[in-house]
Amino acid sequence: MALSKKEQRLRRARQTRVRIALQGAVRLTVTRSNLHIYASVISGDGTKVLASASTQEKEVRDQIKNGSNAEAATLIGKRIAEKALAEAAREAGLVF
Repeated sequence: MALSKKEQRLRRARQTRVRIALQGAVRLTVTRSNLHIYASVISGDGTKVLASASTQEKEVRDQIKNGSNAEAATLIGKRIAEKALAEAAREAGLVF
């Protein structure tokens, strides 16, 4: 029996998730709502959030002028990179 469109889409999505899990690569997820931008770095096995940043953080809110989306995205990108770099340095044994 042929699968419905919904079942086919869900099957493809499941296959994609399996491939992502098998690769074991650390990944960056970015979510944008109407008001905020969120970014997270997720471990290779998908069980831990290594670093996260969002426009809801006070430090970021204070830096955004005129509610510019492009500026907010740039700030979130810089902030997540700084946090991820710091986390990687700590795992390598650097103490600060």
